[in-house]
Amino acid sequence: MARSLDDLLAEGVAGRRVLVRTDLNVPLDKQTRAITDDGRIRASLPTLQALRDAGARVVVAAHLGRPKGAPDPQYSLAPVAERLAELLGTPVPLAGDVAGEDARAKAGALGDGDVLLLENVRFEAAETSKDDAERGELADRLAALADVYVDDAFGAVHRRHASVFDVAQRLPHVAGRLVAAELEVLTRLTTDPERPYVVVLGGSKVSDKLAVIEALLPKVDRLLVGGGMCFTFLAAQGHGVGRSLLEADQVDTCRRLLAEAGDRIVLPLDVVVAPEFSADVETAIVPAEEIPDDRMGLDVGPRTVEAFGRELADARTVFWNGPMGVFELAPYQAGTRGVAEAVAAVDGLSVVGGGDSAAAVRQLGLDEAAYGHISTGGGASLEYLEGRELPGLTVLEDGGEG
Repeated sequence: MARSLDDLLAEGVAGRRVLVRTDLNVPLDKQTRAITDDGRIRASLPTLQALRDAGARVVVAAHLGRPKGAPDPQYSLAPVAERLAELLGTPVPLAGDVAGEDARAKAGALGDGDVLLLENVRFEAAETSKDDAERGELADRLAALADVYVDDAFGAVHRRHASVFDVAQRLPHVAGRLVAAELEVLTRLTTDPERPYVVVLGGSKVSDKLAVIEALLPKVDRLLVGGGMCFTFLAAQGHGVGRSLLEADQVDTCRRLLAEAGDRIVLPLDVVVAPEFSADVETAIVPAEEIPDDRMGLDVGPRTVEAFGRELADARTVFWNGPMGVFELAPYQAGTRGVAEAVAAVDGLSVVGGGDSAAAVRQLGLDEAAYGHISTGGGASLEYLEGRELPGLTVLEDGGEG
């Protein structure tokens, strides 16, 4: 069992430097580099504020995007530092490097309650290296910046990265508030969930969700499938799917899953189709088994929203991961909006499984407070539900000694 932030606070952190790995991987507008969704930054605040209030000298490590192991201005955390400062109500300087000379100087100059943000940890190739020694060298430099380590980056705990895994081996360590909250919810989903237990899966590819489908099917009462992945299931039923996204190599697998699950897998009844992937073309709603050969499905239709709503109406536990359509384009938002509203209305535990689902809730202007929990880690949530070992969590469970 990992030690908690409260355990650390009880010991006292005033005057101590605390390295906090957070998940600040927020989307940016490509032209202006303005943050378009600050949800992950806001999710980091409870841990950071608790440490500040206790007089810690806080050094924050985080990544943004996928730079190629070297400094790249388009992936700088500068916009994140600015927004974090606004939300915390205190200056948050940005180090000019990850764990180099500037980071050491700025960390050494911190006063009690101050916060420093290190530059994007993925500017160092060693962060994501498969070589233990390379990661270890970076972890040594990061660990030298602090006296204790707090992992609050749930969205990265499935990665064996230097700032997630190796640093925790070098410093006394605890789980932050966000990681603890995510684990509490996921434990409820995996150990004796209140029933009926309904899972809603969307997104583009069956292959991305196959492992979680296999893991969840024996545990759920119903599995509702939308998004691009539904077309491979429809093809497995013998229906034509036109020019819709199709993973031909997964059709046999979907056929087997349908046979094993019986009526517990629920597929769309109708879909919104268009001649091409665009917001500026004529759309139509057709039965799911009658998609024209020259059209592609880009959202679930209103009958599907109603049907999925009925399946969710009596649910006591719901996990939703993946949009029902291409919600980024206005003509294909209704399916995701309708299903999201049905999930929000559930009388019980409703969990939004991070990633595009969490982004959809915010982009569509839905009330985040209507959900029991909105995860910050799509990939980490799915891997936990699959029963896989997550390196960033296992390394926290050795009693907290560095």
